[in-house]
Amino acid sequence: MTAFCVMKLLCQATRNENRYAKRFFGALLTQTPQKKVFSPFWMVVPDPDPRKSTVFGLTQPFCTAEKSHTEPKRKAAFGSVGRRIPYRILHVINQDGESLGNMHRAEALKLMDQHDLKLVLLHENAEPPVYRLMTGQQIHEEQLKRAAKKKASPKPGVVQKELSFSSAIAKNDLETKTKQIAQWIEKKYHVKVTIRQAKDSNTDMFMLFDQILDTVSEKATYLSKPKVTREGVSTCILRHMSDKELKAYQKMEKQKNSKER
Repeated sequence: MTAFCVMKLLCQATRNENRYAKRFFGALLTQTPQKKVFSPFWMVVPDPDPRKSTVFGLTQPFCTAEKSHTEPKRKAAFGSVGRRIPYRILHVINQDGESLGNMHRAEALKLMDQHDLKLVLLHENAEPPVYRLMTGQQIHEEQLKRAAKKKASPKPGVVQKELSFSSAIAKNDLETKTKQIAQWIEKKYHVKVTIRQAKDSNTDMFMLFDQILDTVSEKATYLSKPKVTREGVSTCILRHMSDKELKAYQKMEKQKNSKER
């Protein structure tokens, strides 16, 4: 009977001690955001028999740091992947843009080495992933194209307006459209201007772009310079100048006017 009572007391003491420990260290967890590791601790409970004692405690260390959240994987920049290819089977395109079909990565690396080319990942989500063999010059040119496209695309929160007209536009109509562009620029909108080459028209579309810019030159500049997007069609994007650009422009105009005097 005595042994039974002793066991009951020990079990009750253990439960109480665990409850107190949880409360104590639970408070530490809420108060201490830093990472702290607690070592095991032991406690001796006296036994009615002076020759005996019971030892119990927490046997595993624990940490107060919150679980780390892994950062989202950033998309790699366009360029050579070297020999770091995690996929076994690839769909390979050669430097001329022709498909070479599916092949083992070892075979793709062999082609890369034989022709002194670089492998570039084009479509990772395809099945199998698509890689292209490219020269260093091809990669550089593609990087420039992507940078220009990213620069020309409107930033989040920026409104982009569009105007499209023929190169044979009448003078009055062009003035009306230029006034509309000036109003949008004043509101700091981006304005995409597209000009279509009219049949039997010898008007230089790039001169038209410059003429429009000259009209709003005190406020606007090119975000994307005039370029031919397809046969007979050219486009550009105008934006409001920054404060720094405006000051530089005003300074240049003052110097120009002083020289003319």
